[in-house]
Amino acid sequence: MNPITGEAVENYMDSLLPARDEVLREMELQAKQRDIPIIGPAVASVLYQLAQIARAQTVFELGSAIGYSTLWWARAVGPAGKVIYTDSSRKNAEEARRYFERAGVAARIDIRIGDALEILSEEKPASFDIIFNDVDKEDYPRVFALAADRVRKGGLLISDNVLWSGKVANSDHHDDTTKAILKFNRLLYDSPDFFTTIIPMRDGIAIARRK
Repeated sequence: MNPITGEAVENYMDSLLPARDEVLREMELQAKQRDIPIIGPAVASVLYQLAQIARAQTVFELGSAIGYSTLWWARAVGPAGKVIYTDSSRKNAEEARRYFERAGVAARIDIRIGDALEILSEEKPASFDIIFNDVDKEDYPRVFALAADRVRKGGLLISDNVLWSGKVANSDHHDDTTKAILKFNRLLYDSPDFFTTIIPMRDGIAIARRK
């Protein structure tokens, strides 16, 4: 992934971040060594801040891997909050569980193994303060169809990788993945039910507030 803002700017932004605790640092190291996609600390800080501004208590995460962003969400919602972790890999889920236990937030996290979209489809409308979308990009249009009414009014639908290393702006050729992201972004901006902003940091974050 090529950061939208460029490596020098990314490095500068990272240099400003406060030090993370041992658990987060280990997760970041594992992600780097094993090429596991995580949102990284700069984006995580934005999500943490948004959750606190929104006073979020319920978060549904579509695509959680080893649980890096899940841990940030769990800390943001506090002891009374609840975060739903989803991943199709039992191995990822078990690794994530160990991190959650070490961080002292396991009681706030509901780990569910399986297809994230199927799990979300079983939830009731307006169930969540925040839905965080970070599944396979080809599924993004399906995410919109499922997530739109499962975010409460005033809640947030937040999506990662919506600028896709800048490929969304390359009109010469769009592969199927890029086409799916373009369709998803257009669905967000055209929807009368959401007010959407894309933040061009890292790989692009779409923040859509349900009206």
